[in-house]
Amino acid sequence: MADKLKITLVKSPIGAIPKQRATVEALGLRKMHKTVEMPDNAAVRGMIWHVRHLVKVEEV
Repeated sequence: MADKLKITLVKSPIGAIPKQRATVEALGLRKMHKTVEMPDNAAVRGMIWHVRHLVKVEEV
């Protein structure tokens, strides 16, 4: 596993269910095409898995 993950919001969460919108917000993604770096751990991977259709992930 990588040390960090670069997560980019590529699809709007407007039409997503509320739980997915909350997950995107919890990842620190507030605007389209913005990127955050998060540690690569099981908790973050689980959050990404739930919104995998809305984000793009790269290992850093």
